Amino acid sequence: MQSVAQELGHSFRESSLLRTALTHRSFGIPNNERLEFLGDGILDFVIAEALYQRFPEAPEGDLSRLRANLVRQDALHGLAQRLGIGSKLRLGEGELKSGGAERPSILADALEALFGAVYLDAGFEAAKACILRLYQPLIDETRPGVVQKDAKTRLQEWLQGRKKPLPRYVLLEATGAAHEQRFEVACEITNPPVRTIGLGSSRRIAEQVAADLALKELNA
Repeated sequence: MQSVAQELGHSFRESSLLRTALTHRSFGIPNNERLEFLGDGILDFVIAEALYQRFPEAPEGDLSRLRANLVRQDALHGLAQRLGIGSKLRLGEGELKSGGAERPSILADALEALFGAVYLDAGFEAAKACILRLYQPLIDETRPGVVQKDAKTRLQEWLQGRKKPLPRYVLLEATGAAHEQRFEVACEITNPPVRTIGLGSSRRIAEQVAADLALKELNA
């Protein structure tokens, strides 16, 4: 669990908060539902303030759309994967067997719970610092009034702009019952050679996750 805290950039004084933030309700009580509620509110405010300051001329409608794009499940899921949250989650046996450690909704909720835990452990400024550290690259990419392109589109444009072959998406695995499926998709690029794996509750989400990881690797 401490590795997640290190990636988050916060040293917990109260380790029980970190443990609770990484505990899904399927594991028992206490779990991270209340912390997730708290973290969701803190995240909304921090992102709203950051956008307000960054885009002083942007109207309310544009700011609202930008915020919604940044705090949506897909964005949280991608950040949670970067932190390695899935491997540290405490899940009940049923969730473990059904791939809960890779489910976007569970990972997104856990990240919000971590924001709430940091707030209770060290206050608002500490939570704000953690959020902005993670989100700054995403905030830097946003533009008011511009439809935010998804990861697959951005990857395609990145490759086309450099006259490189387009990526290939390969479904590696699809498991689980119809209402709780888990998809594993590879994004394969030949030049430069890059291969990333995306996981999601639908093939579309898994492809987007894989494309996002490929973009990060190409821009590293």
